[in-house]
Amino acid sequence: MKKIILALSLLLFCSCAELQHVINNLPEGTLGGQTSKGLSNEYIAGGLRQALDKGIDLQVSKLTSKDGFLKNDLVKILLPAELQKVDSSLRKIGLNKLADEGLKVLNRAAEDAVGTATPIFVNAVKQMSFADAKNILVGNNNAATQYLNQKTNTVLYQKFNPVIQNSLGKVGATKVWSNIIAKYNTIPFTQKVNPDLTDYVTKQALSGVFKMIGVEEEKIRTQLNSRTTDVLRKVFSLQDQLKR
Repeated sequence: MKKIILALSLLLFCSCAELQHVINNLPEGTLGGQTSKGLSNEYIAGGLRQALDKGIDLQVSKLTSKDGFLKNDLVKILLPAELQKVDSSLRKIGLNKLADEGLKVLNRAAEDAVGTATPIFVNAVKQMSFADAKNILVGNNNAATQYLNQKTNTVLYQKFNPVIQNSLGKVGATKVWSNIIAKYNTIPFTQKVNPDLTDYVTKQALSGVFKMIGVEEEKIRTQLNSRTTDVLRKVFSLQDQLKR
């Protein structure tokens, strides 16, 4: 939901004590059997942790299955600009099948590698404090996902990059692209290319992971039937009240 009231924007910068004061002074009401005033700081942080855990469990797991990237338009890894001209040139000389295989194996490598990210995400979620959660609660529809990205992106890249490199070899992408680049570089009047596929696929795969976690977070924030536990119902009912 968009922050349409100036007071909501100011809430993003208030202290833990100030946000708790706002919560404590909400009109008395029932949130899943518990009054709004009964939600502690830690309880609110716990609800946001649950939301992220649900996104990791439901959405990231989808990416690890066959075609988890390739047939998901939200996260499908497309070719970088440098390789788009390679793809086009190969198709012009009748190598459509090779070009198609090149795109497929990049996505296969991401699908193979994504499972290794889950423990890193889970650890980051456990470390979320109320100091983090106070801004997330009244943030935009992917505020928790943005938090997770900020906390994990650097370490994820460092751990993920060698995994992607291994997966590129495991699914045959290294061999396929060595063949593609070799063929392309023999075409007259073309500028030779030597892309860093490992870096590119690593960044694209991580982007896809965060995008899918964000999908689940938005559902929880905006759809009552996605709040599948008492904690989620109470905490995000509070969010609804704060955003009115």
